[in-house]
Amino acid sequence: MYNEKEILKQFGRNVKAERVRLGYSQENLAEKMGVNREYISRIERGIQNMSLLKITVLANYLETNIQNLLRF
Repeated sequence: MYNEKEILKQFGRNVKAERVRLGYSQENLAEKMGVNREYISRIERGIQNMSLLKITVLANYLETNIQNLLRF
């Protein structure tokens, strides 16, 4: 069973992998989403929790299926 910290960290690793696959910097992704770079950094480090709707938006910006972000 996963605990909350493990889930957030794995989600962050998945987000980073998809971002890097597209060749985006944290700054590029943040600008596209209309958020600051620190927000993206916090997601990738497993500190920031996101709502399901925001995860869907993030998946769209990363041009990936939501399932790729929610692999645990």
